[in-house]
Amino acid sequence: MTNSISMFAINNIPDIQSDDDLAAILISCLGESGLQDGDIVVIAHKVVSKAEGKIVHLKDVIPSEQAIKLAEQVNKDPRKVEVVLRESKQVVKVRKLPHRDEGLIITEHKLGFICANSAVDESNTEHPDTVILLPKDPDNSARLIRQRLEQVYGGNIGVVITDTFGRPWRMGLVNVAIGLAGVPSQVSLIGEQDAYGRELSVTVSALADELAAASGLLMSKSGKKPALVFRGVDWQVQISSAQDLLRPVQEDLFR
Repeated sequence: MTNSISMFAINNIPDIQSDDDLAAILISCLGESGLQDGDIVVIAHKVVSKAEGKIVHLKDVIPSEQAIKLAEQVNKDPRKVEVVLRESKQVVKVRKLPHRDEGLIITEHKLGFICANSAVDESNTEHPDTVILLPKDPDNSARLIRQRLEQVYGGNIGVVITDTFGRPWRMGLVNVAIGLAGVPSQVSLIGEQDAYGRELSVTVSALADELAAASGLLMSKSGKKPALVFRGVDWQVQISSAQDLLRPVQEDLFR
């Protein structure tokens, strides 16, 4: 257990384009300061998605009948709704909202995440009428970036890729982990003792999500700081996946 940790943004990251070498860009922007053994790099998925070409031009989308009907229910662009459906396993909930022009579509994404609009996002796109999708395999994206960083800096370096999700029963948005490399998804405290000597029987912390949420303090929609570094975190390298953070269906009390 450490007494303090630090985090700092990787500055001067340019606008990322399709086929950009994101790892090389991060290394260049880190400059002489570089990374140290034990550092964890947290990256907003949008720059990963852009580098991987996960951008859809809505002019090329022809909405299905299902998308058109759903779009009428929630007052959304039927082309965007079509993209949402293509990215989802199933629609979980559709609801009109009295205090907003657009309603809500909650889906199960193809990767298993329960989120609004299958995480299809219109913010931080350079061109109008385009939307950004999640990376095809965020864990693999994180692994590839980690390999490059460790080749250059040596030591153990972790990578977390994040997206911004809403939360059931709580207002506001937070960053969550959607891709991991090296960093444990969870840390079990079962069998350890609390501050008063009581044995912990069920406590498992979601380390990757804690890092993701904290990263939101420096990542902003307008700040163009899509990547940052945590230093001083107490962690052990593990073969990990963001999929480990998904609650199994048999434990889901609300579906």
